[in-house]
Amino acid sequence: MKTLFINTQKLIMFVFLLSTALLFAQKAETPDQNYDLGSKINEMTLTIGGVLVVATNDGLVGIKPTDSQPVFTFNNFGKLKPEETDFIPSSPYVVVSQGVGATFAGISKTKRAVIDYVQGRVIFNSENDNWNQIYTCNVVLPQNKLIVSGIQKEGDKFEKITPKVAVYDLATSQLDYSFFLDKPGRVGMAKDFSVTGVPLLLKDFLIIPTAQGLIAKSHSGDDLWQTKIKGVNWMVADQTESEIYGFESVNNGKNTRIHKIGKDGSELWKDDRKIQGVVSKFEILPQGLAVVSNKGEGSDGGVFSQKSESEIAFLSTSSGEDLWEKAPKTKGYVQHFYIMEDGILFGIYSGGINKVSFDGKPLFKKPLKTGENIITMAHSPQGLIYITSEDANIVNLETGDEVWAKPLKYKSSDSVASTFDSDNNRYLIVADGTIFAIDADSGNVSELSNIKFEEKESPNTMAIKNGNIFIGSSQNMMLLDNDGKEIYHSYQKSPGKSGFMKVVGGVVAAASLVATVSTAAAAGANNNGISTNNLRNYNDYGKDAKRASDMFASISDASFKMMAERFKASSATENAQFILTNLDSGVGLVKVNKDTGEIDKEILLKDKKPEYKVDEYGGYLFYKASDDTIYTYNLNK
Repeated sequence: MKTLFINTQKLIMFVFLLSTALLFAQKAETPDQNYDLGSKINEMTLTIGGVLVVATNDGLVGIKPTDSQPVFTFNNFGKLKPEETDFIPSSPYVVVSQGVGATFAGISKTKRAVIDYVQGRVIFNSENDNWNQIYTCNVVLPQNKLIVSGIQKEGDKFEKITPKVAVYDLATSQLDYSFFLDKPGRVGMAKDFSVTGVPLLLKDFLIIPTAQGLIAKSHSGDDLWQTKIKGVNWMVADQTESEIYGFESVNNGKNTRIHKIGKDGSELWKDDRKIQGVVSKFEILPQGLAVVSNKGEGSDGGVFSQKSESEIAFLSTSSGEDLWEKAPKTKGYVQHFYIMEDGILFGIYSGGINKVSFDGKPLFKKPLKTGENIITMAHSPQGLIYITSEDANIVNLETGDEVWAKPLKYKSSDSVASTFDSDNNRYLIVADGTIFAIDADSGNVSELSNIKFEEKESPNTMAIKNGNIFIGSSQNMMLLDNDGKEIYHSYQKSPGKSGFMKVVGGVVAAASLVATVSTAAAAGANNNGISTNNLRNYNDYGKDAKRASDMFASISDASFKMMAERFKASSATENAQFILTNLDSGVGLVKVNKDTGEIDKEILLKDKKPEYKVDEYGGYLFYKASDDTIYTYNLNK
């Protein structure tokens, strides 16, 4: 009898555990699409094209949430490390590399592939074209070309061991032309023709930087000229493409040498110009060459770049010599750098804004003192508006005089949001729990409202919606009327610190996405992202989106056209915000209406610490439902 009782208890416990497991497994809401990838998921990357690229133990998979099947599966190279995938900015391309960082790279086989993740096409695979070693692999935009260098196992025995360059058309996946960097079978001492930097593709010819010098070829691969300028890392040409500047990293990457050559390969400067630090900005102007370089920790432009110290130089285009007798003092990292009609405007991360003429004379009566971390510098009808982590003001762009009687000051905050209320002709800034209203004409400041967000959050978004004021953060949303009176305060509790950290990394914010692509468009292509020197108008989100769409539309390729259409449409977060929170039955994602503060949609997820991505622009949730399964949900419904 006792044995029967024990067995019955075990049976009841088993049934309970089984039912609990089934209930747990069914917690997640039925998805719009379900993708069983058949392999363990290691990484998820949400691309600017709205396609989720998933790294598994077998390779890469692309998921377009409107399609029932993956848009591509690439398992040719097997499992990939995070550093072996390179998503090309402002493009539909991901470059896959394998064997590049190996101990015996150059001896062992190296593989490269280029995938168009929007259409799901493998555009280039080095194995298919018999490349035994790939040294460099560069996507060139807006020409939409791929330039590779390495050793190709084709031709006679000499050709199979001679370094080669090939140019492919990314729209058609076809080879345009190829050529050898050295003469196959050449008798004599072996020479190193390794490619040392990014090739420069011009209208009439191509320049390849090598360890032996710069080599220029026609678009059919014919020899044009060669120079002895060795080790160049990147190049940029003027608008006429008749003058080319080459940048060579020296002193273990601490300093830079600038070379200038003509379109016939002639050296146009008597001596190259040595610049202290790493060149971060370079602008070719009628008056000369504007150069910003960073020294010290973070000089490579990484996450610690604000710790570096910048120098600004203005060089003669004819000789490379300094045109300024005395360079402007920066005493810190140049966070903002803009070319104006009458000179150069710049802002320092540690605080300070100044403007100098092209002949080096100060244009401001004195350097402007500001708070640390200049979040915004932009045109406004009254002058230059700046907003930092500690203060804000508008200054006269001609003299540097303050337009407001005194700067608006507030407690230092990592998050400061602002907008312009055109109906009431005022600027609104929220910082340190206070909404400030600044009259655009008089500069008079008033405290419109004091707000308190739960979990000690600070607002990071602010906008005018139907005449009311919207502010939001990760877990909080608030709408106020013209007078600062609260209409609603919607708060969705974060599912603990771990979940909260996931929401920060999980949501690709529409505003930042548009700003990133728009900045690339403003910079222009084929200049290594160095020239990003347009001072924008304040509150230009709409124009930024159009600029991004126009940039994609200008490239003759189906995938770029698709991306252009994506940025033509309104963002999914124009009228709603997506928030990870605790629901009655577990952790889930909610869609909260910005006009009402009410939850329009909720999706229950089964994990306390879910792994997911939200495309705020397109309005889709990608959720890792299990080790090998992705669910997608349409948040627009």
